[in-house]
Amino acid sequence: MVLTIAAAVFVFGLLVLVHELGHFVTAKLTGMRVDEFAIGFGPQLIAVKYGETVYSLRAVPLGGFNNIAGMDPEAEDDAGERGYARKSVWARMLVILAGSAMNFLLPVFLYWGVFFFSGVATPSTEPVLGMVLPDRPAAQAGLLAGDRVLSVDGAPVGSWQEFASAVQQGGEGTSHALVISRGGEEQELSVSPAYDKTSERAMIGVMSSATMEHPGAVRSAQLAVQKTGSVISMMVYELYKIILKLSGAELAGPIGVAQMAGQVAQMGFVPLLNFTAFLSLNLAIINLLPIPALDGGHFVGLCVEAVIGRPMGPRFTYYAQRVGIALLLLLMVFATKNDVVRVFLGG
Repeated sequence: MVLTIAAAVFVFGLLVLVHELGHFVTAKLTGMRVDEFAIGFGPQLIAVKYGETVYSLRAVPLGGFNNIAGMDPEAEDDAGERGYARKSVWARMLVILAGSAMNFLLPVFLYWGVFFFSGVATPSTEPVLGMVLPDRPAAQAGLLAGDRVLSVDGAPVGSWQEFASAVQQGGEGTSHALVISRGGEEQELSVSPAYDKTSERAMIGVMSSATMEHPGAVRSAQLAVQKTGSVISMMVYELYKIILKLSGAELAGPIGVAQMAGQVAQMGFVPLLNFTAFLSLNLAIINLLPIPALDGGHFVGLCVEAVIGRPMGPRFTYYAQRVGIALLLLLMVFATKNDVVRVFLGG
């Protein structure tokens, strides 16, 4: 429990800090007055004023905010030319997009650090088990990391691809006879694949062995950019599938994310950094959706203002924001329901 809480605070805290720092720095650079820079919500735990800005840490570490003068249309704006609303459309666009931009950049730095300091694992083509996931068919059948697969159902296996293809034939519940080499001795085992919801296919729960390569700083940066791009592409595709199916069964809220952070932290600090990078990209993409109350919704409003030459009316903005908040609350309730089912009911 302590590890889960510590991991969740680390992940949420880093993501929020980077996101809000993007808004904060660009607001300062464009001459806006920032009254408060806060990490978390709720009551203040620590508050220090430096210059015109209060820097605070609040009780609930699940978000954060910048109180930029003149940004709330319902609040009194005494900042004059330094108020948010008095700045050009392009300055406000920069401030709005900066948070997500920082969440896109953070994974590049995290992946660079992982690749440079820990190395890059290159999957082996040999039919040797590198990791056997607990409580999956392979582990239940008695397979161990380091086992070399010699044959599947009597057919010799010479590569990892041949092994993976052989055990997937027949689908879920099909029993396969394996001959493995362990410690120089041959053993016979039987394993039956089970359907994996994430991969959407039958799997036995094993990963190939890998060799470690330690690239230099430049090569690590190239790999970090490539990794970030591939994860973004995958996320956009998964988001498209969710919208297409109109299903949010796999959505996770704060409880689910905290639980996953704790599970990943048990595997080590490097996996936790990878998980943080993944969540950072997820936050960046979701936050850019054109939904009122999200940065993407604010950006769309600014685009309309740039086209028509004036801000949208305060009445329209008010109701659009309320609709956006209602949608987000419904989404949060649905995600939290999923969390409760998964974490407490075992669904």
